[in-house]
Amino acid sequence: MTKSELVKVMGKGEGRFQEERKRDLYLLLENLTLQEEATIKLIIECLYDIGMINMINRKIQRPSLNRIAKFFINTPKPIAKILAWRWVKKNLPQQVANWLYRKVS
Repeated sequence: MTKSELVKVMGKGEGRFQEERKRDLYLLLENLTLQEEATIKLIIECLYDIGMINMINRKIQRPSLNRIAKFFINTPKPIAKILAWRWVKKNLPQQVANWLYRKVS
């Protein structure tokens, strides 16, 4: 930020300036989310695989049933990925922006 921009900030009031910058942060994060769709979907897939294996290991103690359950964990994966992507696209920018804002407040 240049000196002239800082001088303008003083005239506007810090609160209004912070709100504008918070909105800018949200827009940047929203853009990043849309640009990195493939990466985020791969992250979702990794988390799904890890989470399902851990859940099956906790819930199903018998080894034979455990193996059968793990065989079927990929069946609902496409639906889970679609739902997770929709949630991420809708909520991630705002959640991350709020988290970052709290870190610097």
